[in-house]
Amino acid sequence: MKLFDVYPLFDIEIVKGSGCRVYDSNGREYIDMYGGHAVISIGHSHPRQVEAIRRQVGELMFYSNSVRNPIQERLAEKLGQASGYDDYALFLVNSGAEANENALKLASFKTGKKGVVAFRHAFHGRTSAAVEATDNPRIVAPINDNSHVTFLPLNDLSAVESRLNEGDISAIIIEGIQGVGGIVVPDDNFMKGLRNLATKYGSVLILDEIQSGYGRTGRFFAHQYADIRPDIITCAKGIANGYPMGAVLISPDFEPEYGQLGTTFGGNHLACVAACAVLDVFEEEGVLENVNEVGAYLKSRLMELPGIKEVRGRGLMLGIEFEFPVKELRRSLIEDEHVFTGASGTHIIRLLPPLVLDKWTADEFLARFSRALKKYNTTQNN
Repeated sequence: MKLFDVYPLFDIEIVKGSGCRVYDSNGREYIDMYGGHAVISIGHSHPRQVEAIRRQVGELMFYSNSVRNPIQERLAEKLGQASGYDDYALFLVNSGAEANENALKLASFKTGKKGVVAFRHAFHGRTSAAVEATDNPRIVAPINDNSHVTFLPLNDLSAVESRLNEGDISAIIIEGIQGVGGIVVPDDNFMKGLRNLATKYGSVLILDEIQSGYGRTGRFFAHQYADIRPDIITCAKGIANGYPMGAVLISPDFEPEYGQLGTTFGGNHLACVAACAVLDVFEEEGVLENVNEVGAYLKSRLMELPGIKEVRGRGLMLGIEFEFPVKELRRSLIEDEHVFTGASGTHIIRLLPPLVLDKWTADEFLARFSRALKKYNTTQNN
């Protein structure tokens, strides 16, 4: 058997990670400015988490959700306190797409409606309802194309209200910051307006914080910059620092029913231990403070570099837009400068480093990035 070939791969085998650096099978060191798609929050192989996982593996990796799991309860308490949502309920799953599936399902249960408002360039996952709410027809199969979702322009409240006025919308789903869509930050007043419109028309406001949440922007959730409280919040990525996990934070307005939602592996013992360790490190090491300090520093330094069209984002969720396609620049960063970055579309480099990135490593990245950019410009001018 061979692997189903759906990933375009760099010919690099990463075998080890530590903090903000990873190492390939030849012993070569790379600065990780992408965190494996924003997954690495407290740094690769953080000793606090490694020890917690090692200890739990020796006791019990898994048992089903048919018995009490006190580690789930401990995680719910810690997450409520860290995020400011201690009055919400927690449902644990395995991924971001699964979190969004359950959020959309809950919204439909509550309202009895099928319609969804999403936004242009949105990405909410690759499964069922989540992919239907993703603005990329190339990954929407006929079975997912059910005409439930209306895509509207970001920051256009009048368009949203016009659609809600038709009376069939169960949910508005929006990312705290669009990630795959290019690190696009919704206007804070637009977010406030969405909250008001969802309340006015009886729709459920879902904040997809899968990439933008868990401290990535300097607040626990990106929507907290707008000072709003959604009905449902979804998160994953950095929640367990690389262990597969997702979560749905659910307003007290929802009443749970036995059998309404369910999962085999969601909230298993090992995942919960990994996630609790992340929150311990957040508290003990001042992770949010670091994101704000280093994120502001990195953004300001990037804005000083020539040849960049725009730098946007918040905290350590940054997009660098160029007037030219970035494919060759990104390849040079990996192969010549040994720096991992991400991309969005053809003209944007995404930075999603571990949240423990320090200024010294940021400076090292900036030096390598400047060299790669200068080399690219020299090549293009010759």
